[in-house]
Amino acid sequence: MGEAASRTIRIAAALIDDEAGRLLLVRKTGTRWFMQAGGKIEAGESALAALRRELAEEIGLEVCTQDVRYLGCFSASAANERNTIVEAELFHMRVRVAPMAQAEIAEALWVGVADAAGLPLAPLTRYVVLPLARTL
Repeated sequence: MGEAASRTIRIAAALIDDEAGRLLLVRKTGTRWFMQAGGKIEAGESALAALRRELAEEIGLEVCTQDVRYLGCFSASAANERNTIVEAELFHMRVRVAPMAQAEIAEALWVGVADAAGLPLAPLTRYVVLPLARTL
């Protein structure tokens, strides 16, 4: 039996896809797990404000509020922190621009949903985002 999760991190993340049905996945520097772009929600910050800040920092994407659809709040084990749960406020966006990996992002790639399953994925991406992406 594994240890119980000792803490929860609240994040805002985006399921970003394109017209071709491909997902955008990012990998942070020094890690092997691909996941959604996004990040921690700061104290006093709304999930949408955190998402806008993180997407601008990580992939240079300016978010127009009308282009974002809220999908819900989902939880999974954190990929890069032991005994930690991520609680993600998840949003959907369909974009036409090519994002640029910047800040702590080592790699950003477009991948088909079926092909994504073969990559090393964060638990939230594997167990929540991929099933959701198939329904969009």
